[in-house]
Amino acid sequence: MASSVTPPRGMRDYLPADKAKREYALGQIRDVYTRYGFDEIETPVVEDYGRLHGGLGGDNEKLTFNVLKRGLSADDLRAAADSGDTSAIADLGLRFDLTVPLARFYTTHRGELPPVFRAIQIAPVWRAERPQKGRYRQFVQCDIDIFGEPGPLAEVELISATAAALRELGITGFTFRLNDRRILTGMLDAFGFDPAEHPGVLITIDKLDKIGVSGVIAELRDRAVTASAINELEAYLARIETAERNGFGVEQIRALLPEGVDEHVIAELASIGEAVAHSSAVAGAGGAEGSSAAPLVQFDPFLVRGMGYYTGPIFEIHHPELGYSLGGGGRYDGVVGRFLGQDVPASGASLGFDRIVDLIDTDAVTREDALVLVHEKGADPAALVALKTQLVARGTRVRLEKRVKNLKGLLDRVTAAGFTRFALVPADATGIEDLEIKPLG
Repeated sequence: MASSVTPPRGMRDYLPADKAKREYALGQIRDVYTRYGFDEIETPVVEDYGRLHGGLGGDNEKLTFNVLKRGLSADDLRAAADSGDTSAIADLGLRFDLTVPLARFYTTHRGELPPVFRAIQIAPVWRAERPQKGRYRQFVQCDIDIFGEPGPLAEVELISATAAALRELGITGFTFRLNDRRILTGMLDAFGFDPAEHPGVLITIDKLDKIGVSGVIAELRDRAVTASAINELEAYLARIETAERNGFGVEQIRALLPEGVDEHVIAELASIGEAVAHSSAVAGAGGAEGSSAAPLVQFDPFLVRGMGYYTGPIFEIHHPELGYSLGGGGRYDGVVGRFLGQDVPASGASLGFDRIVDLIDTDAVTREDALVLVHEKGADPAALVALKTQLVARGTRVRLEKRVKNLKGLLDRVTAAGFTRFALVPADATGIEDLEIKPLG
């Protein structure tokens, strides 16, 4: 039996039309982010093992594809398997996100960077997880990050630029859900959870959309965390389940929270939501992003974001046609401090590129001037290449195709590949003027 020739599980090949669609989307995103003042950087696909397993990646650290050291013996591998300690046999790993490499990059080059540094990173990442719809082992992340800006201006810039990129791709109907990790901490304190219980409680609360209120409460009781706090949380969830969530002012946010949450944090989050809504309204009224509908902004008191390094505002992008987010981000002021020894204000946003491509209308993909020259079997190669060279010099994309009996099938195929015009090459053609160029499609 022949061996399988499919890509590794959770990874994909891309046919020319798919690749063209992806490159179109990447070009649009890059263009928007560049216009918003961000600069693109690049980092290696691998990082040191210790850096990738340093506690910054949460559960993603468990999904790292590790790179084995050279010269290992079978005994080395068996010993590592028995102990479960891969650090003895691996010294590198494929990056599982772009945030850890960026923090390392900033630490390395901070003396060459401006006081407030706005970065673009668009690159593949790898996670050894179970593949499923919308989730792959290799996928592209589109990140923008701001270092050195401690206030809400950073989040407003990030969210506005991300919304503009989505609109540029023709994607509408998305919603930014905002929260703040400090609000989550304040809520858990108000309910009476012990600080040591917070991480586990947040993991359970993060499942609210999947298992519902009853599932969350049942799981917390199974965890045997503070019983009175669970009762307070249950009563709170029952109260806000039908609460009105429109608007993003201080009063609307406070109305959805228990007593005791920091008023300064509430005011800061409200200022972010109101500024994003204002910038979106300006764009929708004929700003740089055109007349597309502005995105909605919604306060979500139980948005958690799984990465433990978040320290302030967090957000996710939701779309009604999908059961998962299109991306998200937040503030992570303590990450650079792991490398530098002092904290640096930092905030970032990431688009799930592979999910976004599925929402793009194929007809919206801009097609370049592309011409197919259909020639007879015995045509002179020198004459054909001379014709092709003349056309390429004029900026036209050109492909040579040998004429076949089913000409319509050939033309349908090249049309699907993105070509816009064709010409039958006469046997005596010596220049472009001898071609009768016709449109395809």
